[in-house]
Amino acid sequence: MQSEYDHIIIGSGIAGLYTALMAAQYGATLVLTKDSIDECNTRHAQGGIAAPVAPIDSPTLHFEDTMSAGAGLCDPGAVRVLTSEAVDRISDLVQFGVLFDTVDGEIALAREGAHSVARVLHSAGDATGASIETTLSGRIRRSAVAIADYHLVTGIAQRPGGGWVISALNIPENKRRELICQHLVLATGGAGQLYRYNTNSSVATADGVGLAYQAGAEITDMEFIQFHPTALRLPGAPTFLISEAVRGEGALLRTGTGRRFMPEYHPQAELAARDIVARAMLSEMQKTGSDHVLLDITHLPPAKVAARFPSIYRFCMEHGLDITHSPIPVAPAAHYTMGGVRTNLWGETNLPGLYACGEAACTGVHGANRLASNSLLETLIFGKRIVERIVGGPASGEPRIDAGWEPDIVVGEDLCVIRDCSVGSPGVSDLQELMWRNVGIIRERWRLEEARDCIRRWQAAAPEPYDRTSQELANLVLVARIVAEAALRREESRGAHHRADFPEESARWKRHIVFRREGL
Repeated sequence: MQSEYDHIIIGSGIAGLYTALMAAQYGATLVLTKDSIDECNTRHAQGGIAAPVAPIDSPTLHFEDTMSAGAGLCDPGAVRVLTSEAVDRISDLVQFGVLFDTVDGEIALAREGAHSVARVLHSAGDATGASIETTLSGRIRRSAVAIADYHLVTGIAQRPGGGWVISALNIPENKRRELICQHLVLATGGAGQLYRYNTNSSVATADGVGLAYQAGAEITDMEFIQFHPTALRLPGAPTFLISEAVRGEGALLRTGTGRRFMPEYHPQAELAARDIVARAMLSEMQKTGSDHVLLDITHLPPAKVAARFPSIYRFCMEHGLDITHSPIPVAPAAHYTMGGVRTNLWGETNLPGLYACGEAACTGVHGANRLASNSLLETLIFGKRIVERIVGGPASGEPRIDAGWEPDIVVGEDLCVIRDCSVGSPGVSDLQELMWRNVGIIRERWRLEEARDCIRRWQAAAPEPYDRTSQELANLVLVARIVAEAALRREESRGAHHRADFPEESARWKRHIVFRREGL
């Protein structure tokens, strides 16, 4: 591995791999990943990838559904980019060798919550993320892209005169080294490991957001954490995602006594937006004192269920549950980070030469509540646009951050605190329990203040990171502080952010909260 590259991409999920394949056509490109190149969060994506490919669909209809789900905080320009370029990026995947499922020679399309039509393409039934990831990683291995797996990035810094210096730890050899590039792309995924119950891979530890904040990049919309309504809640089994596509195929949510309840909460019932379904489930669980409700797909033909959802069917069978004959115990779990490193329509941050895409970024597409299956699409759209901007350069007179995405609030305080080792430091499980209890699906001031103050103390107590575990914990604690601070400041309920003490949406809060380190 050389020390200097044109492009370095941190992260080996679909966002990182796709961007690296595009960038490699224009210069020396390196992918840095803290685990194996085959381990990432996007390989666990079950539902699919949304795109307006059906004759009855259109970019306009996809745009309207995305804007509606985002609860007033989507950037219209970003959503237009997403929906207008979607079909071309699907074509890219097909050319790379991704095999989408078909019926009678036509692309099979599923319908998921808050989509007005069926527009979700899937591959290998419910293994879309793994299918795309495997295809792209195979292409990477046959390309000119250099790969440095088991390399943990511990810091990024601007070089005088341009470019970036990346500090990385070679985990197996326990050696540190510095790398240099002109263009640095953060594609590190989200922050699911902030929460006790989550559907994410263990690698989703908010690394990109932590690195970017430390370097002076702007972080926005971090109060909007999407909780997926249906994660398996079975004694002895790990938290496991039960795809929204199961409800799209006709599964019904019931209480333990068999009563279907979603029509009481929303006209779209089980196909309402995720935040609505998650809160309805939580309400029913509290009424009955149960830790789950039931997702019932037993009325569908068993062969169809097993064929359409092979991964879910197989996982549940391995844990003693036949979903074709028994309902699935489910409960909400943290799933997706809508906020992240603030970018414009070309993936640029406020720092020259630093870009972000995928779940680590906040492009403005998702607003306060991501429309199902838009996330895989977003990685492709903005990964491609990053490379286009690198190659073509900024348009004459174009602002680095688009005018429609200017922040209403910039919090200038530095959330990196001076250490005080007189206070006990937490483990990951302590942080996850605090975030689940105090900064979860339903929030209120006193719980948020308690979380913020506790995290402040933990920040002060944490020793300097020295290995992967301590570095990941440091990133999680820092980003937990940002999430708690943002949730405390937003005194309304909007999308995935629900305040029991401010239960209504407020026009005053139709704006974004942006964090940036003071003095950088």
